[in-house]
Amino acid sequence: MRSYILITLFVASLAQAAWNEHTETREMQLDAGGVRILEIDAGAGSMDVKGVQGVDSIIVNATIVVSDSDEDDAVKLIDSKMKLSLENHGNRAVLVSDFERGMFGSGHDARIDLEITVPAGLALRIDDGSGSIDILDVAADGVIDDGSGSIDVSNVATLVIDEGSGSIDVAEAAGDVSITDGSGSISVRSVGGSVTIDDGSGSIKVNDVEKDLVIVDDGSGSQSFTDIRGAIEQDS
Repeated sequence: MRSYILITLFVASLAQAAWNEHTETREMQLDAGGVRILEIDAGAGSMDVKGVQGVDSIIVNATIVVSDSDEDDAVKLIDSKMKLSLENHGNRAVLVSDFERGMFGSGHDARIDLEITVPAGLALRIDDGSGSIDILDVAADGVIDDGSGSIDVSNVATLVIDEGSGSIDVAEAAGDVSITDGSGSISVRSVGGSVTIDDGSGSIKVNDVEKDLVIVDDGSGSQSFTDIRGAIEQDS
């Protein structure tokens, strides 16, 4: 009987948590004519970026989630604390997606999940607080500075990643790849340039690299290197 009561209470708690979650969706669109790079400044939330051939605009679908709040409080918080914008700055497009600092002490938790479509060939510069990042078919240079969360990238030109913690998976980079990671597994494959990795802890697997592989530092974790057609340099 006690187990049944505990399970019932747990299910009721989950139902209440879902009931208290307020969700809104918003869409933004910007003509990409003359734009060479998309700069993204994001806080908490997932981010999916997909490059599409023939598209001439940047399209952002944002899902805003505020937990532990009734609807009126959530709407007020979104109106007063949320920063969500997509603007043209000459040859740069700038996307801002965040909540003002200091709001989380009020008992609220909020995030903005982003789904972004860009013209293939548009470069990316991402500064992200937390949450998973998935980038597919951008076919251009990418720079990612991320606090925490998994990163999956496929089909880019050159790539630079600086991450605090989280797994990293990179496939099909036409140019050089540079990764600095505090902790988490790293997998890199099918790279047309060189690969440089500076890792605090976690496994490293690298396969199919046209040029050199340089391991600047690897604090701990297993390593696997196959089909490296350039030199392999590793600090001991």
